[in-house]
Amino acid sequence: MTAAPAPAMEPEHRARLMCLAREVSFPAGTPLFDEGGRADRFWVVRTGTVTLDVHVPGRRPTVLDTLGPGDLVGWSWRFPPWIWQAGAASVTPVRAWEFDAASVRARCAADPEFGRGIGLWVGRVVALRLHAARLRLLDLYAADGGGGRL
Repeated sequence: MTAAPAPAMEPEHRARLMCLAREVSFPAGTPLFDEGGRADRFWVVRTGTVTLDVHVPGRRPTVLDTLGPGDLVGWSWRFPPWIWQAGAASVTPVRAWEFDAASVRARCAADPEFGRGIGLWVGRVVALRLHAARLRLLDLYAADGGGGRL
């Protein structure tokens, strides 16, 4: 399953956000974060593929979504208590822009218009991820013969 197109951010907000970016890269198979960990940064993928997964007791982690160029990796940094709600790992080599969450939150607080723009962007991403997770769960239950309503 591939993520829906990344929600667009206003160009002026994107320019302000990019002032806080640093370039990073990850080899294939690198965990970016684990479910339950402290959400202190986030990424926007430049090249490569990242999967989002959730821990399922007694099973291997379940992949919820696959992200690629232009996609936001991580939204838990935006909402207290700043704990990752899923895990993420690179599937292929990844180049990304990395952002320090505290710096971005401070810029949002200092510039309410920027904060509103970031909030709308992240909110749209959360809505898309929730939809993708729902579809993935429906696929899993249908494959397991669950048959019941979610």
